[in-house]
Amino acid sequence: MEKIIIAAVSQNNVIGSKDKIPWHSLEELNHFKNTTVGYPVIMGRKTYHAIGKPLSGRTNIVITSKEEFNKDIITFPSLEEAFNFCETKGFEKVFIIGGSQIFNEAISKADKIILSRMKFNSKGDKFFPEINSLHWFLTEAVEYWDFTLLTYIKN
Repeated sequence: MEKIIIAAVSQNNVIGSKDKIPWHSLEELNHFKNTTVGYPVIMGRKTYHAIGKPLSGRTNIVITSKEEFNKDIITFPSLEEAFNFCETKGFEKVFIIGGSQIFNEAISKADKIILSRMKFNSKGDKFFPEINSLHWFLTEAVEYWDFTLLTYIKN
């Protein structure tokens, strides 16, 4: 099973501000939806609350030990348990969609990173982890109006 981190980040690596994405890009949101639909998405509790509802067309998995969620959400206390669940269900891919705490943990376990690098800096309090070129190889860069889509695979 391929473990893929997918994120939108500003030029200065911001991914959030006060538990919200500090910009709105329909182009990037469409890319995110088209890429993840049909696959499980794994997120932290704060990311789920920021989204506010389950993402349609995807198995929604929240990493938390604190809360009960509705029947449309599957919860696990750890990222490892979420990965094990997805493997037993036979998913070929799983997408890790945030937030910063989940990204920091997942970056050493992921096989691929799909990064929408927005074409501006942003103020914020949540950041994407550093992509170490010793561990990650940039395989593709595609220009869009609002962002550059960067694809990395693990070395």
